[in-house]
Amino acid sequence: MKKLTSLMIGSLVLLGAAGCDVARTSADAPTSIDGEVKNPRMIEETKQDADKNIRQAQLNSDIRAREERNNWSGDRQERSDSDLESEVRAKLEANIQGSKLTVQAEDGAVIIAGTVPTQRAYETIEPLSKEILGVDSVDISRVEVVEPIES
Repeated sequence: MKKLTSLMIGSLVLLGAAGCDVARTSADAPTSIDGEVKNPRMIEETKQDADKNIRQAQLNSDIRAREERNNWSGDRQERSDSDLESEVRAKLEANIQGSKLTVQAEDGAVIIAGTVPTQRAYETIEPLSKEILGVDSVDISRVEVVEPIES
């Protein structure tokens, strides 16, 4: 039984690591922290997706599930880089509508790049990110405020 459990957990970790190398709040966010945002002023589709109650519930559920898994598996402070990326991405996507952000984590240090629609959104990135257990520092120097085009 222990071998089966170890195999299943190992497979999930490997699948998660191979699935993506950075977490993004939208499909048109940069594909890396050094990438560019596609159409930074066009945020309507991104905003509509974030407004949906189902998406909000899904993001919050994802964060809770990862926290519960980490509580079950050992040290609450010990988080994998991919877990930090995913949890920070979900937190930002749920709370900053219209953002086009990419999140990269390494040993508790989180780097965020992309665009947000307002200065207020920019100012909330760091405090929201630090709410995630295991985040030690947040670098938002690669984030720009880009006012959206009115539809």
